[in-house]
Amino acid sequence: MKTDEVVAVSAVVNSEDKDTKVVSDLAKSSVETKPEVVAPVVVEATNNRVGIVNPKKVNPPIVVETPKTVIPTKIESNPVKLEMITGVLEIMQDGQGFVRPKFNPGYKDAVIGSMQVRKYGLRVGDMVTGVAKAPKDGEKYWGLVRIDKINGLELAAAQNRVEFKDLVPIYPIKKVSLEFDKSVASTRIIDIFCPIGFGQRGMIVSPPKAGKTTLLKEIAAGVAANYPEIHLMAVLVGERPEEVTDMQRFIKGEVIASHFDQKPEEQTRAAEIAIERAKRLVEMGKDVFMVFDSITRLARAYNLAIPTSGRTLSGGFDPAALYPSKKFFGAARKIENGGSLTIIGTALVDTGSKMDELIFEEFKGTGNMELRLERKLAERRIFPSFDILKSGTRKEELLLPAETLSRVMAMRRMFDNLEEKDQMTELIIDQMNKTDNNEDFLKKVGKR
Repeated sequence: MKTDEVVAVSAVVNSEDKDTKVVSDLAKSSVETKPEVVAPVVVEATNNRVGIVNPKKVNPPIVVETPKTVIPTKIESNPVKLEMITGVLEIMQDGQGFVRPKFNPGYKDAVIGSMQVRKYGLRVGDMVTGVAKAPKDGEKYWGLVRIDKINGLELAAAQNRVEFKDLVPIYPIKKVSLEFDKSVASTRIIDIFCPIGFGQRGMIVSPPKAGKTTLLKEIAAGVAANYPEIHLMAVLVGERPEEVTDMQRFIKGEVIASHFDQKPEEQTRAAEIAIERAKRLVEMGKDVFMVFDSITRLARAYNLAIPTSGRTLSGGFDPAALYPSKKFFGAARKIENGGSLTIIGTALVDTGSKMDELIFEEFKGTGNMELRLERKLAERRIFPSFDILKSGTRKEELLLPAETLSRVMAMRRMFDNLEEKDQMTELIIDQMNKTDNNEDFLKKVGKR
């Protein structure tokens, strides 16, 4: 093939497709280096197969298409979702903690690292406010990225707190007045015959169906009505779900509850978080009032939750289960020159269970106020079913004025001479219904 023929072939290809590239380097090189032109070997691609074409047969050379440039699309990452969060801190055994907005574990719980816990001196029960980021793919919990406040205080102020165990406990010296409605006889009777002070450790001893839950609600209502500045808490352990709902709707304060169908570990965890929360508030000098139902169920839960000690008391009760229960109840105290933690808890008796009787006997001398409910009055539907003669408060002279105390003592001696002791409660309820308040009641009694 001559040089003119090669040029002609290239011209034909260019005219057919201007956007294609002609592979004819081999032909050009042969023209430049050899005087005799030999037909180029053209590589042909047919049906994805590559072959050698007969050199005598000139076919159109292979066309190599320029690959299209693929511009990668910029993938915008989802922005990190941040939210303000406020919750109670629970610290685990490995040192990290969880900020729980609803006390019990939930999907909005935020993880806080052990480094932050140590840096800011955080304690179990602290109310932590900060910023949390939403979990990414593969993550389970929110993460706390910033801490703004601890128990409503700035970070610097919160780190200078004293520890609860270092506070000095004293006898209650200031009375908590529960009277708020003349038609509610229970709180009026308590104010006179079984007064409650700031820092009282009181026990309501009740048989089944004697109205202890209603009594707790009335006590809480009196505190909320007369002392809105007091931090009110209701702690329910192993309670019926409907009772929990009713208490949450009634109480004007924090309600920490566990149901009877939950594991014993979950029941004890709720109680521990609640008491630690109360301690943190007392460390800040605040007054906390807690109604607690019940001591018996808490001790039963610890009996199942803790590892066995190898010793067993009457009714199959492990004595090691008493210590955490007593630690809970023993936290109630009045702090010298500080706040107070008042706990009014219930204890079950006459249930037919030896374990319940044992628990009551172990806690019998731990409180400084005891209010007994009477089964006979409850069966006759007389409420409040108080056994006034067996109820009382230690060091009541610190809470009641001297004149009121003398009249109370006179009434106790007078009613002690009655043949039917239950008549005392009926007479007092009847006289209270005829007066507008306790002051009028005491004046009326003093004239007799």
